[in-house]
Amino acid sequence: MTSRNSNAGSDERSGSPLSRRAFTTAVGATAATAAVGIQAAAPAAAASGTASDGVARERPFRAARGKHSRRPNILFILGDDLGWADLSSYGAPHIRTPNLDRLGRQGVRFTDAYSGSATCSPTRFSLYTGRYPGRTKGGLAEPIADRSAGLEPTHPTLASLLRGAGYSTALIGKWHCGYLPDYSPTRSGWDEFFGNFGGALEYYSKLGLGGEYDLYEGDAEYKDLRYYTRVLTERASEYVQRDHDKPWLLNLNFTTPHWPWIADGDTEASAEIVRRIKAGDGSALWNADGGSVEKYTEMVEDLDRSVGEVLKALKRSGQEEDTLVFFASDNGGERFSYNWPLSGNKSSLQEGGIRVPSVLRWPARIDGHQVSDLPVFSPDWTATLLELGGARPDPAHPLDGVSLAGYLLRGETPKERDLFWRVRGERALRRGDWKYYRGQSGTDQLFNLADDQREQADRAVAEPERLAALRASWERTDSGLLPYPTGS
Repeated sequence: MTSRNSNAGSDERSGSPLSRRAFTTAVGATAATAAVGIQAAAPAAAASGTASDGVARERPFRAARGKHSRRPNILFILGDDLGWADLSSYGAPHIRTPNLDRLGRQGVRFTDAYSGSATCSPTRFSLYTGRYPGRTKGGLAEPIADRSAGLEPTHPTLASLLRGAGYSTALIGKWHCGYLPDYSPTRSGWDEFFGNFGGALEYYSKLGLGGEYDLYEGDAEYKDLRYYTRVLTERASEYVQRDHDKPWLLNLNFTTPHWPWIADGDTEASAEIVRRIKAGDGSALWNADGGSVEKYTEMVEDLDRSVGEVLKALKRSGQEEDTLVFFASDNGGERFSYNWPLSGNKSSLQEGGIRVPSVLRWPARIDGHQVSDLPVFSPDWTATLLELGGARPDPAHPLDGVSLAGYLLRGETPKERDLFWRVRGERALRRGDWKYYRGQSGTDQLFNLADDQREQADRAVAEPERLAALRASWERTDSGLLPYPTGS
């Protein structure tokens, strides 16, 4: 398992060039690479970034100072309900993801990266606004399920701020931040939109949760009954190959591998779900009676191939060097996902619900074969991309994320700060290696994630002062957020 990793450079606490975490990283890399049939590096070799066979291996992250480039194009790719260990580079023993693994090898793989929330809509709010979902009314929906809530067009977004700084902006794929007529990507800073408004759709018919047709170009319906992942891949490939006259932001939001469990070619399964939807079965799309580990694996591997196609198109365009590519999941995995060794999954604030696979590549500025265990979450990427794109946050809507540009480009050590999450009935806060968590039981718990990322060794009784401090910090932040509607 490739989950426990080193700090950038040597471990300041031990003074050793191969810290406890770095040693664990090397061992984890051995297990993960062996799982996919690749010769693994020995721990000592991994410390130098080179294996005994001379092939470069992951090494603790170090900024490549002195490199320079123009403002990057930004290709920000989201998978949907992809679990933390669903990529072979994160330890999946049965799923092959060579394209995403290669993307990570060409840049930085993050082991302690988190989504902004535990479900689709609030995480997207946190990414697009750079703020906690609870700062806005629409962000209180977990997730958005009707037309009563959405991302207010007046709120500044990653897209609107970058557009103001001279970027072209586009969103292809899943929006899930509100429905027409009041909410749309084109009302929130994206020049172009092609995709679906809702949280899920049947992959061929494009029917949504209410039986509505849900594929749009801009604000107009667009008819295409081919497999959805193929359609999005074609659109994204076309966009990155255009003759752009200024830097661009493309948010590419796949619905894969979100339910329903339909892979490319599963036309009979598609027809049955469509029949049930049209017959008024409101649970048909949720597909509780379908799917399998094998079908889920097929969908994840298809996602990997699709990302690979877009990256090939980017390379053909000649823009690869100056394009920052980021890939992550919008939240933790669901029914058939592989999250080991994390506990919990989507909707939970346990690690399995919010820790997500995340890789970043920017050849012009960042070296490859690197791994970082810096705790980061969705709003940080908003702040980072704004700084890299030369855009200023709106002072009337201060960001909750912090820019990682100094860490990534100049080797600056980020200040320790708290990562905060809130969903109905659960709360969590991470400070350094420590995590405060209260689940549906209402019991406060405390975990040291460096020693126990599975969250089984509750240290609340042994560390009452630390627990009290983290709980107080959570409550201070929560007091500045909007309350959930009464009765929710």
